Amino acid sequence: MEIVLNGQPMALTSPLSLAQLVEQLGFAGKRIAVERNGEIVPKSQHISCMLADQDRLEIVVAVGGG
Repeated sequence: MEIVLNGQPMALTSPLSLAQLVEQLGFAGKRIAVERNGEIVPKSQHISCMLADQDRLEIVVAVGGG
């Protein structure tokens, strides 16, 4: 299965939930925003959101500072 993550193709060897992908990418516990196929996915839905072939994801990490 292949997805597009932040504009780059990414092959997945097995079906994953969005939460599992976030953890694999090292973003677990960080303040992030996730868009899937043009729609924001609330954090409360990351566990139940199963990724599908050709999904387009954008993940943005919030950076604090002043």
